[in-house]
Amino acid sequence: MLESIKKRKKIIIPVVVILALVVLFIVFRPGGAEQAAGQFQFATVERGNLTATVGATGTVRARQTATLVWLTTGTVDTVNVNIGDQVRAGEVLASLSKSSLPQNIILAEAELVSAQQALNDVLNSDTARAQAWIALRDAKDVFEKSYNYRDALNYPVRRTQVVMVKEKTPYGVIDVPKTKTYKVKGTEEEIAKADADLALKEARYEDAKRAYERLAEGPNKDDLAAAQARVEAAQATLNIAHLTAPFAGTVTGAAPLPGDQVTTGTAAFRVDDLSSLLVDVELSEVDINNVTAGQPVTMSFDAILGLEYQGQVTKVSQAGTVVSGVVNFTVTVELTDADELVKPGMTAAVNIVVKEINDAVLIPNRAVRLVDGDRVVFVLDEEGAPQKVEIRLGSSSDTMSVVTGGDLKEGDQVILNPTADLMGSGPPFAR
Repeated sequence: MLESIKKRKKIIIPVVVILALVVLFIVFRPGGAEQAAGQFQFATVERGNLTATVGATGTVRARQTATLVWLTTGTVDTVNVNIGDQVRAGEVLASLSKSSLPQNIILAEAELVSAQQALNDVLNSDTARAQAWIALRDAKDVFEKSYNYRDALNYPVRRTQVVMVKEKTPYGVIDVPKTKTYKVKGTEEEIAKADADLALKEARYEDAKRAYERLAEGPNKDDLAAAQARVEAAQATLNIAHLTAPFAGTVTGAAPLPGDQVTTGTAAFRVDDLSSLLVDVELSEVDINNVTAGQPVTMSFDAILGLEYQGQVTKVSQAGTVVSGVVNFTVTVELTDADELVKPGMTAAVNIVVKEINDAVLIPNRAVRLVDGDRVVFVLDEEGAPQKVEIRLGSSSDTMSVVTGGDLKEGDQVILNPTADLMGSGPPFAR
């Protein structure tokens, strides 16, 4: 085995040496360089305009999306819409049979009637107002009598008293009645009791006055709120038997059929607002500071061949998320010329125009290589041999880059496909 390998090496080494000599002969013989140059492709360094873009991929979504599920058990009675139908906010999409509903939902209908009647009574009845007026009138009369009595205790009251007085008469001394008048004030005990009674009557009068004022200005707010809450609670329970559109949009998914048995959580419809289509893309921290809201965007879709769509950046995330050690930022793009071919869920290739540069020296990205950490291109010298030229680059697009420094000048011919032996081990240039 070893002898076989040694024999092969003896054969391979001379062959490699011979091939190398042939290449050197072709290159360095008279006219050899020109012949070798024929294997290269060239491009001319020219001035032009460059549109710098940041690219990413994302998935199309509607501005609003809702998946509707049943919130109770029952049998589907009616289905009012199909996939593709336009619906209004609040429109009933499907209903369950009343006889198949749980008892609490059936009883909610009676509760709703009662609650609405109570609400109407609060809003429209004059009985409570009339009763409040009578109570106010009576409380006022009682208060005024108590006030007058207490006030009278502050002043002396003239009182008369009949007494018997002895007088001489022709017939002798006899007892004769005489009227005696004097003034007295209320006692401390009388005044204290009158004060307490007056305070109680005044408090009752004020309560009656407030009660009447509330009703005179309209329904009592607390009573009205309680009545409305009863109506809304009963209505919410009844609404469980129906599915309604939460916003205006298009039915993009429909599952129920009349007669279906459903349980809580069973999916029924999907509704999308297709009036505006968005694409969320993830950009690296290197690119995010070049992106701002309002920048123009071009988009293409694998599912729609040959068409390019326009859009603009509407939202740029201000906080990044770390995934596998890489920081990404979410950018939302809105399509401005979407048609019926573009559908939620499609994959979009998004290019955000971050900068437009005019009248700059441009070079094809194909010509740029990275050698020993430097960006270089190759040109042919006066003798037609490839020569390395270091350059500095500015903004780039998918195909071109701006030359900002180096020995390259406008009109130079650069090699688009330099061979590996010219570059050493350096990789091609990548944006």
